[in-house]
Amino acid sequence: MRFALIGAGAIGTVHARLIEALGNEAELVAVVDQNLDRAGKIVEQYGGQAYASPAEAYAAEELDAASICLPSALHADIAIEALRAGKNVIVEKPVDITLVAADRLIEAQRPTGLTVSVISQRRFQPPVAQIRAAIDSGALGRVTSGIAESAFFRPQSYYDGDDWRGTLAVDGGGALMNQGIHALDLLVWMLGRPVQVSAQTGMLAHSGIEVEDLAGASILFESGAIGLLLASTAAYPGRPVRLTIHGDQGTAVLDDDQLAYFASAEGGEPEAPVLDGPDGWGPVELAHLAQYRDFIAAVGSGRAPAVSLEAGRRSLATVLAVYESARLGRPVELKEN
Repeated sequence: MRFALIGAGAIGTVHARLIEALGNEAELVAVVDQNLDRAGKIVEQYGGQAYASPAEAYAAEELDAASICLPSALHADIAIEALRAGKNVIVEKPVDITLVAADRLIEAQRPTGLTVSVISQRRFQPPVAQIRAAIDSGALGRVTSGIAESAFFRPQSYYDGDDWRGTLAVDGGGALMNQGIHALDLLVWMLGRPVQVSAQTGMLAHSGIEVEDLAGASILFESGAIGLLLASTAAYPGRPVRLTIHGDQGTAVLDDDQLAYFASAEGGEPEAPVLDGPDGWGPVELAHLAQYRDFIAAVGSGRAPAVSLEAGRRSLATVLAVYESARLGRPVELKEN
């Protein structure tokens, strides 16, 4: 698959490395950035040609897909441009920062027959897959509750390093929209459709930003299950994502990228899938690579990707409900589009 990388910043460099690691499955053909010097640095290391705009790359190169690694508020518009150029799309999380933008992208994708997937690589981690398999098999019984913790730390320099970070207009949010959304996505994937959110947010450890560095929420799901969420960039020195899923017949805990605890009245735990990748890569990196492989397979077979646009929209809708509940000081109802 011939890729154009749209955005040559830090996350764009990560995606270039992923595409290189795919070997014969993928090729980085174009790197697009308004800053051609920055695009050129990725080209020097990973190959391809540098372009100042997606339109230039689409006109000049034979491309199968666009990998969109831009600031969050640009995701939908640039993905729509790629679709109109006949390219499949893999877009970094969040799908965008508003439901209007996400819905515009969904409507643009539907008639094309092209594939769009939203990055949520933690779904592909083997212990996460084990927990989901336990739910699907009934090994946990009826799922009753879940707890997702994303207790990260970002120094002040993280927000000061780019003028768009920590802004409502471009970043769209803080610790939840940009870091905790991964843990939130896992909670929603495990527990189903959220219907009500009660939340609080704060900005306690940083200055000069418009967004939260701490969010806490209680989420009621359609099934009656209750989820608890903590998202922070103010928890020094930072901890890996922790996810606990409780059912009336079992409990599973993800901690430090491992299945740290599993108990089921049925006995035994699901088999863990094995992820292939370069030596020395960590669990999250290998999961990221696995999502790229799923995307390529989905395009090749015509099936839906494991993380669809609709899944990305559901996670975004939940994030926005957290913000609305915190702003209004009361629970907020979620409705499906």
